Amino acid sequence: MVLLRPIKKRVGKWLLERTMRDGIDLRKLRFLPDSVTLPLRRDGLDPLPALAEVRDTEPVTKLADMFGKGVWLVSGYDEAREVLAGDPDTWSNDLGQFVSQDGRSPEEQIGGLGMTDPPLHTQLRKYLTPEFTMRRLQRLQPGIEAIVEARLDAMAAAGPDVDLVQEFAFAVPFDVICDLLGLPVEDRARFLELGVARFDLSEGGAGAFGAAAHTREFLINAVREQRSNPGDGLIGALLVEHGDDLDDVTLGGIADGVFLGGYETSASMLALGAYLIATTPEAGRMLRSDPESVERVVEELLRHLCVVQLAFLRFAKRDATVGGVTIKAGDAVGVSLMAANRDPRLGPDLDRFDPTREPVRHLSFGWGMHRCVGAELARMELRTALRMLAERFPDLAVAADDDQLGFRKLSAVYGVEALPVALYGMSLEDVSA
Repeated sequence: MVLLRPIKKRVGKWLLERTMRDGIDLRKLRFLPDSVTLPLRRDGLDPLPALAEVRDTEPVTKLADMFGKGVWLVSGYDEAREVLAGDPDTWSNDLGQFVSQDGRSPEEQIGGLGMTDPPLHTQLRKYLTPEFTMRRLQRLQPGIEAIVEARLDAMAAAGPDVDLVQEFAFAVPFDVICDLLGLPVEDRARFLELGVARFDLSEGGAGAFGAAAHTREFLINAVREQRSNPGDGLIGALLVEHGDDLDDVTLGGIADGVFLGGYETSASMLALGAYLIATTPEAGRMLRSDPESVERVVEELLRHLCVVQLAFLRFAKRDATVGGVTIKAGDAVGVSLMAANRDPRLGPDLDRFDPTREPVRHLSFGWGMHRCVGAELARMELRTALRMLAERFPDLAVAADDDQLGFRKLSAVYGVEALPVALYGMSLEDVSA
């Protein structure tokens, strides 16, 4: 994506001087061993065959030893649920405990729902949960439809050939998340630059840490600006209801978690979902038929694509046994949501996208107390955007071969950097060319 280049140039400026308490400088982590990156690499939309082999033969396996600690991968469905639902006395999500916070500004601190433990996690989540009930979410439906309609109109005006990533897949969730948070229009161009680099691990962990700090700082400043004059979005609502309880840094971290879970993931789902709809005619027909069919297609897309490849790392607080394997205290555990979603124990032929399939109990939103708080908003956005896309452009066709598409090489959130499409189908000239 074009926006990735300028942010990468600025990552060095924003790279934090975070040092592991054991004396390990995260700035030196410029690459990750191949064994560790196995669950982040794909062949098109599918995981590498080696990942399925590991899941089927050793669903709990040690990938590497790093910094004196074991790094484990859990890839079986049952084992994944066991770790994700694990009790907080055994498992910790607190990455900050391993990173020196001394001398760091509030913007540089590690935090957020996905990287905190109870009781802090419980306290933070209670502020968000009421904002994401189905009753409150329903009020967002007209706004989402208006955003999608505007983007479809813009695509039609730019067509007949467009990049669906730039014109639709990234644009729709960005507008939705900005409206949800209540970010002023004049701030959005700067905010837009921060998404992709947040999840890019091609240069190790350094770039991701820098981009995360930049995003948090932006949102903390947004909170500061709205404290005296709350906006009409989520930030303003939380300031009005809980302003005395939430300082700028805490609320900025909550807003960052909403952005983290709701922007890049939805953008990737829309792009890859549109790709499958364009290449699977039955999916498009189902999206245009009835609400029940729309729901089924979206659930299968969520399971099959699983753009969030790994759950937030868990750290064993004490020796733990998972799937008959002992994980030592202090070891890190990554859960492959993609591999778990395709575990044969859940059903047959799960490596194939089948929009007619009975919904499978997938883990694409995680499980347990760290399950994505915005899961129902994500579903609402996907159902609306993909249905309206299929209705508006029923002959949508991918205008490039798979090997020409820029699938991400190494990213915590999988996606494609560009998706050239023909809005009204491929012409005879296109086919012959």
